[in-house]
Amino acid sequence: MSTGPAVAAEDEDFLYLFKPSGVPVFVPRKGVGPSMQTALEALCPSQRQPQDGSSWPSGFELGIAHRLDGWTSGLLIAARSLAALAQARQLFSARRLTKHYLFVTDRQVAWVEHLVAHPLAHDRRRKSRMVWKRGRSTPHRGRWYEASTRLRLAEQRAGSLSLWRASMASGVMHQIRVHAAAAGLPLLGDRLYGGSVDPSPIGRFYLHHSSIDGWPGPGMPTLPIPEFWP
Repeated sequence: MSTGPAVAAEDEDFLYLFKPSGVPVFVPRKGVGPSMQTALEALCPSQRQPQDGSSWPSGFELGIAHRLDGWTSGLLIAARSLAALAQARQLFSARRLTKHYLFVTDRQVAWVEHLVAHPLAHDRRRKSRMVWKRGRSTPHRGRWYEASTRLRLAEQRAGSLSLWRASMASGVMHQIRVHAAAAGLPLLGDRLYGGSVDPSPIGRFYLHHSSIDGWPGPGMPTLPIPEFWP
């Protein structure tokens, strides 16, 4: 697997991209720095326009059908046509897909599999942070979003580190990061939700989107975690 943005697989309707950790999906507001949007335009110039129309809708430039956090690596999907983009968006919004992620933590729990189903909402004071519902009086801003994440131990790694699989049909902002923290497994490096400091000098957290079940296209790959992970 390439260490930079790459087309990992493709079929008639979709491109399946590898997104490196630290690369945002869309061009930053100031227009400075790398992004998957600019990388995709360079890799596949034909994505500038959909196959069946003159332009992509705002927020889905180059047919990019969903988002990943900046530090999250892994699978990113781009549609080749407006029809394919509409199909992808309907599947995501209807929660008909199961998305699989992997993450590293240095915390220990007594179980190997657990379903976390706390509703999530925006933090009352910090726009960039989410909170889980601990009770009826949990401080929050706006509405509560229903969400569930299944956590399963994938592998014990060096020292106190372990690799976990997180699967979800919903896609609330920071869902895996918050649910993992609520279950006692904050991601390594995820200081926003109580994780330990990343031992590398970069200061990242370790979350990787590996695959999706239920996808209609025949080209869906499974992307391995980056080789540099602890």
